[in-house]
Amino acid sequence: MKRKLLTTSIALSLAMLATPSYSVDFSGYFRSGVGASNHGKQQAADKSYVGRLGNEDDTYGEIQLGQQLYNENGKTFYFDSMISMFSNGSNDNETTKNDDAEFGLRQLNLQAKGFVPGLPDATVWAGKRYYQRHDLHIIDTKYWNISGAGAGIENVKAGEGAFSFAWIRADAENMKINLGCDANTDECKKRIDTYDDLNINYLDARYAGWKPWDGAWTEFGISYAMPNEADTQKNAFLAEDQKFDPKNSMMITGELSHYFSGLKSSQKLVLQYADKGLAHNMVDQGGGWYDVWNVNGSAKGYRVIQTGDLPITDTISLSHVLTYGKADEISRWRDSTELLSAVGRGQYVWTKNQKTYLEAGAYQKKDSWKAGTETKYSGEKYTLAHAFTADIPMMTRPELRFFVSYQNRGNENRNTFNDARSNAVNFGIQAEAWW
Repeated sequence: MKRKLLTTSIALSLAMLATPSYSVDFSGYFRSGVGASNHGKQQAADKSYVGRLGNEDDTYGEIQLGQQLYNENGKTFYFDSMISMFSNGSNDNETTKNDDAEFGLRQLNLQAKGFVPGLPDATVWAGKRYYQRHDLHIIDTKYWNISGAGAGIENVKAGEGAFSFAWIRADAENMKINLGCDANTDECKKRIDTYDDLNINYLDARYAGWKPWDGAWTEFGISYAMPNEADTQKNAFLAEDQKFDPKNSMMITGELSHYFSGLKSSQKLVLQYADKGLAHNMVDQGGGWYDVWNVNGSAKGYRVIQTGDLPITDTISLSHVLTYGKADEISRWRDSTELLSAVGRGQYVWTKNQKTYLEAGAYQKKDSWKAGTETKYSGEKYTLAHAFTADIPMMTRPELRFFVSYQNRGNENRNTFNDARSNAVNFGIQAEAWW
């Protein structure tokens, strides 16, 4: 693994050195730190439901390198790449040998602008990329995220806005499969390894930029997932111990954003609808991945998200995310699932480089079963943190934070923390930066 990454890094470096007339764009992200709890190691949980501040115990980084390769007569080629790194931060020598650390090839693509006749602003791309992801930072959730290897065209001007179209591959891996052979034999194991991955292709269409009134802007789109089975795979997949026939599925998204100039506040409303294999995203804080482990041929769901920021005074500001989602029949035995989540983060500025945060989050989730019973889940988290930072705005980075958090998962149906407890107090120091 290390040798492959080294070879890739050398190849990328040589490719960029071959075009010295254009500068290299270097960007990235990282978070890391150390923490503990009143019962053992730091215990992070449910951050997409109750908030991420003081609720992350990993080391994660992204290194992005890009370079313009060609620019002539209004036509450009741009190369983009990204490698990610993840570990749980438990020790010094974290390597891939013992699965302590993971490395990923997240982006590797070429973007061509100005080549389509009559569309000078349009960009045609191919390769692997994060595709126009829509993020809720304080809960670390991408609610619209169809990413992977693919191709597409962006910024096709039409009226006030522009269209984008993409074809992206996002396969399902390691599915349960019955090929009618003895799974204990080497030959059958080999066949299962060949056919337990399902090819899934997404067609994605979006229109962004229409402004219904002054200060407002919108985006609309549909993401259509198409499972593509080989003949050998048909009627062979299993989900919840029965045959599973994955169906084409869609997720429709509409967004309305508004900047209130008098309040200096940005607010956004998101409405989403999804069916079949994509319906579970509406109650799992997902962004568009296809569920192949549950029977969901009749599933339907919707989600409403309201998020924004509000400066109260020169020293106090707030940020929040509110989510309500409901989905029906996302698994064989489930009738419906509901999710309600609320997270708010407040900031008090002492100086340009010193600030204090208070974040509070809570959620409730309910599964209604076809047998007539219900299962309820809930959780809450409260975090106090002081930060050394580069500037006053809440999203300014780099930042170094000292935090203490209280987290409670009081319902008996949830997994408990260490020592079979339903709550935990975490404390530690975390650094975060992007550039």
